[in-house]
Amino acid sequence: MPKKVFDPASNTYEVTFTLPAEVHAETACLCADFNTWDKTAHPMKKMEDGSFQLVIRLNAGLRYHFRYFLDNERWANDWEADAYVPNEFGSGDSVLNLEITKEN
Repeated sequence: MPKKVFDPASNTYEVTFTLPAEVHAETACLCADFNTWDKTAHPMKKMEDGSFQLVIRLNAGLRYHFRYFLDNERWANDWEADAYVPNEFGSGDSVLNLEITKEN
């Protein structure tokens, strides 16, 4: 699951997206509705163990749809996302829930 840390001063979350080495990829980019599904806007850093990681700041109070684009040719979901929803392409999107609740 993407790790989320809320900052009440800026009403944002610092979100750490992580992909395990088991995706067997050379490159990975985070694509989402917050970056208009741009396949190059948020490249992820490949770690020594073959996993990928990216830390970004996002506005609180929203739900974001996202997927990972691997090796410039295939899509992957985050199987530990908050939820999954169908998309218009016949597959599904991972969902990141940053809606503020009493638990935050």
